[in-house]
Amino acid sequence: MATILKPKALPQGARFAIVSPASTPRPDKVEQGITALHALGYRTTLFPHALDKGPLYYAGNAAHRLADLHEAFANPDYDAVLCTRGGWGSAELLPHLDLAMIADNPKPFLGYSDHTSLHAYLLKTIGLVTFYAPMCAADFSRPDGYDPASWGHALGGSSNWSLTAEDGLKMLRPGYAQGQLVGGCLSIYNEALGTPYAPALPDGPTILFLEDIGTKPYQWDRYLVHLRYAGHLEKAHGIVFGDMSQNVPEAEYALLEKAILHALAEFKGPIAIGLRSGHVDAPNITLPLGIQAELDLTAAPRLTYLESAVS
Repeated sequence: MATILKPKALPQGARFAIVSPASTPRPDKVEQGITALHALGYRTTLFPHALDKGPLYYAGNAAHRLADLHEAFANPDYDAVLCTRGGWGSAELLPHLDLAMIADNPKPFLGYSDHTSLHAYLLKTIGLVTFYAPMCAADFSRPDGYDPASWGHALGGSSNWSLTAEDGLKMLRPGYAQGQLVGGCLSIYNEALGTPYAPALPDGPTILFLEDIGTKPYQWDRYLVHLRYAGHLEKAHGIVFGDMSQNVPEAEYALLEKAILHALAEFKGPIAIGLRSGHVDAPNITLPLGIQAELDLTAAPRLTYLESAVS
């Protein structure tokens, strides 16, 4: 894995480049999200292909989506790159990314779900710290769709801040771990394994964050067994799972937790669940990926970032 590269903190009145590297967003949701961003004092530019429809479910062809993403990083007028929504499509861009240009113009890259492929590959190749974070159409369009505290800490330069039970964190297995926080959407993360774009195992220990949507207990079990067989848990010292309300009804939570613990019977580190980041219907928590964190499940559950995510 490359040496860690941190983007600059968001300045006051930051301008966001709004792009769609994956699927087509609803225009009304994008407009609502932009209105909310403006109310927070930010400026925005909606990129030329962000609302494109097709081919298929994509927001334009791969060349158009790539052009928007490259311009968002290359143009100094923009302070951060914000995705409209996930869906499917980011993986198509990976072989064509201008990594040298992005490394020369590091900016906060914000999104989740399908954008896990971009998070993992940018960390692996150029060491860029990115943000598993609320998106324009998916979250800022909703009342209380983003979590102000984690957004401010992550993008403002706080060097020691924590997420706790108030953020949904619950203990599944006690213990203590420290390492580089990596991860994202479980299905996207897993499907990259065995390809040149697979998430990298860093030199040191990791804390693995995993979440998803519409994934049943047996599927969580299967994905985790795949991670284990692929050797991807060898560097993991702790695991944090996301909020499960978008996967199963509350009546099935117990079964899902049992499935997770069954798949991780040989994993000895601490395990937490319930963190409200990614696919949630609550204020979405911003997680920096690529920096050092501490998972303490010896008493009240706490995930603490040990360094700033921005320069």
